[in-house]
Amino acid sequence: MSTSRSLPRLAAILYTSALLALCSRVGAVLEVEITQGVEGAIPIAIAPFGGAEIASEHVDGVIESDLRNSGLFETLPPPRFPETPTPGQPPNLAAWRQAGVDYLVTGSLSPDGPGRYTVHAVLWNVLAGRPLLDFSVRAAAQALRRAGHQIADRVYQELTGERGAFDTRIAYVAVRTRPDGTRRYLLQIADSDGHNPRTVYDSPQPLLSPAWSPDGRRLAYVSFESGRAAVYVQELATGHRQQVSGGRGTRSAPAWSPDGQRLALALSVEGNFDIHVLELASGRLSRLTFGRAIDTEPVWSPDGKAIFFTSDRSGRPQVYRIAASGGPAQRITFEGRYNASPDVSPDGRWLAVVHLDRGGYRIATLDTAGGALQVLTDGRLDESPSFAPNGRLILYATEHAGRGVLAAVSRDGRVRVRLSTPDEDVREPAWGPYRHD
Repeated sequence: MSTSRSLPRLAAILYTSALLALCSRVGAVLEVEITQGVEGAIPIAIAPFGGAEIASEHVDGVIESDLRNSGLFETLPPPRFPETPTPGQPPNLAAWRQAGVDYLVTGSLSPDGPGRYTVHAVLWNVLAGRPLLDFSVRAAAQALRRAGHQIADRVYQELTGERGAFDTRIAYVAVRTRPDGTRRYLLQIADSDGHNPRTVYDSPQPLLSPAWSPDGRRLAYVSFESGRAAVYVQELATGHRQQVSGGRGTRSAPAWSPDGQRLALALSVEGNFDIHVLELASGRLSRLTFGRAIDTEPVWSPDGKAIFFTSDRSGRPQVYRIAASGGPAQRITFEGRYNASPDVSPDGRWLAVVHLDRGGYRIATLDTAGGALQVLTDGRLDESPSFAPNGRLILYATEHAGRGVLAAVSRDGRVRVRLSTPDEDVREPAWGPYRHD
């Protein structure tokens, strides 16, 4: 977690540098625990998929876990299943209706060439007695979990009218303590449910502020290997990385423009941070803010026309907005003494911030059109909010049982989920965009 609350990410300048080493080993799986769901959740059952014994992954289990952990669905436990449907034959919907479910997912797996499968899924409206969806997903053996996420996304959208975000990834920093007491800081990516973790970079010194490119193929982040905070961009497919913020000064808090061609970042040359925009192709740097205040933590509006950022120019950290081309900054947050670490929802309507509330730093949302601020969490040290690409959930870092963990809260505060591992502290989360591969 952050070591300073004046401006959270600026705590990083207190650390010294060390060489980083590229690391591809697998990290610990984040375990998902739903801590609060909505009343009146949709009753649904995910029946065992026929042919599942030929594959190592249980696709139906992935679908069930996704829908249950969304907080919007109440999944029927297997001991209460009235039958095991036969692939290719309609289920006994009357029996499932009597078991108390409104919707049922059935399916099957079949070989589709060496190491490949076709996963067929049907979503049934049990009450109406008819199928709502009938489709197939092709997947390699090692990608069957992703096939489950894709099916869950289709089911979720059909029943809620909102695009799902199960087939997405998250980035975060895991802190691993060795037996000798030294620490390693691992920049990791994982599926949205915490599975398939992979270490992108490994350092003996802190790594901060991971940010996904709009196409999901690169990460920008802060490293200290040059003796001061510098911004690097790394390609996920190849591991190739480069420093993109050379020259004088300390650079931090990178944020991608919606077109993926620029980075907004905080740059300090003489101890004072201001917001700058870096054109990646040319290396040209443009300064947006001026003055004696600390301006940091920029994030772009979805249309690329504005940048939100944290500043203490009013005496305490608050969120401001400035045109991406420059000009006067406009204060956005007024409720409370502390509002920082902004993130903007994909539709541009909501702003998530860290808000000081009754002695605790908590996640709150603000309607950018001028609505009231709403506190969503009740932690003591909640930070780094990051919207899911559908805008429904907000991923953030917090503490639980003395350890850094990740958590997610729905935009209305009704659903809460915790992601943690017993082996590591995790922090600095960033929810990736929709996948295009």
